[in-house]
Amino acid sequence: MKFKETTAIVFASLLMLVMSFSVNNSFAQTKTAMMKDHCMMKDGKMMVMKDGKTMPMKKDMTMKNGTMVMTNGECTMKDGKKMMIKEGDCMEMSGKMGKCSMMNNNMKSSTMKKSKNMATVYTCTMHPEVTSNKPGKCSKCGMDLVKKVK
Repeated sequence: MKFKETTAIVFASLLMLVMSFSVNNSFAQTKTAMMKDHCMMKDGKMMVMKDGKTMPMKKDMTMKNGTMVMTNGECTMKDGKKMMIKEGDCMEMSGKMGKCSMMNNNMKSSTMKKSKNMATVYTCTMHPEVTSNKPGKCSKCGMDLVKKVK
């Protein structure tokens, strides 16, 4: 009887250990997938994440699909269409655009301090697709960017 109880306890312990390892391994794979190489707008500056390390974007980049991303956040798609990367936006190296879910988790403290500034959007009256989170000049015509009325 004692042997059966001991065997059952050992078996249950091994099963829990295997399940624990499986869950931890799954979490590690999910975290790695979230940290794909990409470029993003953070605190009004273009940043690049490469191999899990974030650094300032120092030169213009061409994505795999032909999209050009400039250091000021302006993007020129393969078809010639232009857009601006906004605060919290990410572009994967494949050229796929999306929101940076990592920024919400890892960078909350720095972005929360600037939440007042992030709510204000500035745009060009001649080129409404040109936007910024701070005053400046239009990258297309040089006119002053004005506060966007919501």
